[in-house]
Amino acid sequence: MVLQRVSKPKTHKGRKFLENREPKIEENDKSAMFIKGGNTSQTVTQVLKEMYMLKKPTGIMMKRKNVVRPFEDQSTLEYFSEKNDASLFLFGSHSKKRPNNLVLGRSFDHEIFDMVELGIDSFKSMFDFRNDKCSQGTKPCVIISGQDFESDEDYRKLKNLFIDFFRGPKTEKIRLSGLELVINITAIEGKIYLRTYRTVLKKSGAKTPRVELDEIGPSLDLTVKRTKYASDDMYKRACKQPSEAKVSKSQKNKSRTNLGDQLGRIHMQKQDMDKLQVRKLKGLKRKKESKDEESIGNSKVKRMDDE
Repeated sequence: MVLQRVSKPKTHKGRKFLENREPKIEENDKSAMFIKGGNTSQTVTQVLKEMYMLKKPTGIMMKRKNVVRPFEDQSTLEYFSEKNDASLFLFGSHSKKRPNNLVLGRSFDHEIFDMVELGIDSFKSMFDFRNDKCSQGTKPCVIISGQDFESDEDYRKLKNLFIDFFRGPKTEKIRLSGLELVINITAIEGKIYLRTYRTVLKKSGAKTPRVELDEIGPSLDLTVKRTKYASDDMYKRACKQPSEAKVSKSQKNKSRTNLGDQLGRIHMQKQDMDKLQVRKLKGLKRKKESKDEESIGNSKVKRMDDE
């Protein structure tokens, strides 16, 4: 076992950089690497560029070519994943045996988790469409359809991989005009069709506008060649959540302020104030009148009446 020496950061920027990579209860947005193989065709290179444009700003484009065979040796991809702090990757290569080849995958704890090899049967670039393009960095609306994604177990895992790859940054709210980019993935008869659209909002005579879709590209027809999915033990480790991240059941009559203080509401029955037990004080006690004092008081009242 080789022990690596970990040097402490000397600057505030370096310390913040390392803190950003530390494990958190809520992890950072997943980044994707786009890697060129040792030999690539013009089609594969253009696909990687356009998929990188869809993935911005959480995409990392690797400029140099890398001789990697993902299904034979994953050490290089795991090294790139740890170095760039990226858990998603799209690897492109081209050879006589496997022309126009893509490998879509993800990692867990910088170990290869899932990989799917896809062959490009047909490709149409976004520059072949004359429609207006979406602005870069737009969070897409991913639509996945097809009976294969529901019935076949391998396609079901591939569906999860597609969602994980294209989902983009996490957002709590989104406005209607923000749904600008639509990615539609359909599985029919062993082939996968990936289409990209731009939403156009038009007047409908009502409050809700009429929505139309204009295809903007890229357009891909893919075929699944090889797959390598995670084992059951690794899948359980990846799905495990810390107790702090689990959503607790809503508790009645409890709330928190903006500063994090917890407030509680108590419901009590109506109390009888006459029977309320208070602190006994001598000054509040009523003195009981004796019989002699009562007779003297009564005689005084009679004299007053006689007069």
